Amino acid sequence: MRFVTKTFEALTNRELYALLQLRSLVFVVEQQCPYQDMDEVDLLASHNLMVDENDRITGYTRCIPPGIKYDAAAAIGRVVTHPDIRRQGWGVPLMEYAMEQCRMAYPGYPVRISAQLYLLEFYERLGFVPQGVQYLEDDIPHIEMLLS
Repeated sequence: MRFVTKTFEALTNRELYALLQLRSLVFVVEQQCPYQDMDEVDLLASHNLMVDENDRITGYTRCIPPGIKYDAAAAIGRVVTHPDIRRQGWGVPLMEYAMEQCRMAYPGYPVRISAQLYLLEFYERLGFVPQGVQYLEDDIPHIEMLLS
C-alpha cells in the first residue's frame, strides 16, 4: 500500500469517484445510514488516499483545517477502509498517516475526531482521549476524541 495526500483540486476525476464510492459503500450502504456524505468540507480538506498495487483506493481519510469543524483544532474525518482489506491491520497505518498529515499541515493545533463509539479502543491505542459524553450522529453513537 502507498499513501497519497491531495487537495480537492488535485484529485483526478477517477480518484474523486473512487473515494466517494468507497465512502458511500461503507457509510451509507454497509452502515445503513442515509445521509448527505458529500459536503462543503470536501472542498477545503486535504484527502488522504491509501492505494493498493492496482491503484485501487482501499482506504481514505480527510484532514480538516482548524476553524471548520472545531474552532481551535484540526480534524480527521471520513475514516474508512474497504471491506476487502479489513482486519488486516491497515487501519493503524492509515490513521498514523492522517495524523502526521494533520500535524504537518496544521502545526501547533491539536487534532480532534468524532469517533464511532464502537471504535473507541482503536482510537485510544493511537493516542486519542475521549472528550465529553457520547452523542448520536446520524443515529450512530459517537464520541469526540482529542489526540493527546
